[in-house]
Amino acid sequence: MQITPLHAEFGATVSGVDLAAPLDAALFGEIDLALNRYSVLLFRNQRLDDDSHMAVTRRFGAPEENHVEFYTSGTIAYIGKIGNIDANGKQLRNQARKVVSQTANNMWHSDSSFRETPSLHSLLYAYEVPAEGGDTEFVSARAAYQRLDDATRNRIDDAVGIHDYIFSRTKVGEDAVSEGQRTYMRPVRQRLVRRNPVTGDKNYYVGSHVCAIEGMDDDEARPLIDQLINEATREQSVYRHQWQAGDLVIWDNRCVLHRGAGYDADRFRRRLHQTRVRGTGPTLAEPG
Repeated sequence: MQITPLHAEFGATVSGVDLAAPLDAALFGEIDLALNRYSVLLFRNQRLDDDSHMAVTRRFGAPEENHVEFYTSGTIAYIGKIGNIDANGKQLRNQARKVVSQTANNMWHSDSSFRETPSLHSLLYAYEVPAEGGDTEFVSARAAYQRLDDATRNRIDDAVGIHDYIFSRTKVGEDAVSEGQRTYMRPVRQRLVRRNPVTGDKNYYVGSHVCAIEGMDDDEARPLIDQLINEATREQSVYRHQWQAGDLVIWDNRCVLHRGAGYDADRFRRRLHQTRVRGTGPTLAEPG
């Protein structure tokens, strides 16, 4: 296994590993440690199917059910389909409801931060990619925390953010969320600053789902939230991933923000499959 950094602040390419084959304990331990250190890992030229994708996912922990299907129909599914290809292999166009709804992913976010126990990791595998566009951008909120002045760190270290799926998704349009989602998905409280249990590094935990900070008026909280997002997502701190078929990217949702960069669904096909690893518990129970 070889590791090559992707960006000056975070991320690495891992080569010499076939993720379709069983991972012994020693090799998986190296991968897990690298993920804790680098936050984003890229594996090129993989040959996965849904079964091997799920097998890799389960090595990191319990899989998390897809929230869209679960809160819309009650269906438990662990593999989310990203892009514009329907169940029959048909290409959906720009105005299709699914395609429009997925444009919400073009906002900076951390997966499932709106759940009381948010995602630990996400694993996204590419089957079909557009010739133009369809990139995914990543930033490190760990590196961004290190850039903050002491006064801002002291201000946020013990704060609690309020994360709300409905708040973020209705920015795209009122029909971007289902009635089931409106009924069952409620705002949740999350630590605003988290610490990696392996490395000890701190990061702040923000994104498009954060609607408020507990105990702060909106006219104080909103500028602070925007300041933190802007600091993390400054241009020089962004890693923009240009997908190739066979890429698997694994990232740590505790400390990484990501977003889609958009593509023309009328012209191109895009099909990626995503799984997520359930977190170990509520963030409020984590040590500071």
